[in-house]
Amino acid sequence: MQRVKLCVVCCLFAGKLRIEIDAPSMVSLKDIAPSAQNNINTQFIILEKSKTTTMEGQYKCCLGLVADETAAVNFQFWQDECEAFEAGDIVRLTNGIFSFSHHNNLVLRAGKKGKIEKVGEFTMVFVETPNMSKISWVRDPNNSNKYVQQGVPSASMP
Repeated sequence: MQRVKLCVVCCLFAGKLRIEIDAPSMVSLKDIAPSAQNNINTQFIILEKSKTTTMEGQYKCCLGLVADETAAVNFQFWQDECEAFEAGDIVRLTNGIFSFSHHNNLVLRAGKKGKIEKVGEFTMVFVETPNMSKISWVRDPNNSNKYVQQGVPSASMP
């Protein structure tokens, strides 16, 4: 994971104080790809959310559609996340994962190692296409640990 150094300079009496903070670099939704790693740091707005269901009699989950200015993706909320967030919330995801769910659908989620937090509401530029969850992905022929978007044949011109 790439990290960005943020520097804050403050005046303290007659001297200067320099504080460095490690912050994860943010990625646009159009740039995410399926992976088994929790390494996605991004920010998005929740466009819609389905009703909460219970899986295996004990786990609460719900799906939502989220988007930023580059793409949309299906997001899977778990347990308390289902009630904590609603449509219109702007959310920051740290150490998220884009992978296949139990139903073999691609979803973005916080997972066990990630974190989502509300950072605002209602005011964010977004697009609804492409939906990264609906793109066909295949293993990269040069690296079996990575996925790439499957080529889409273009219509030939007459």
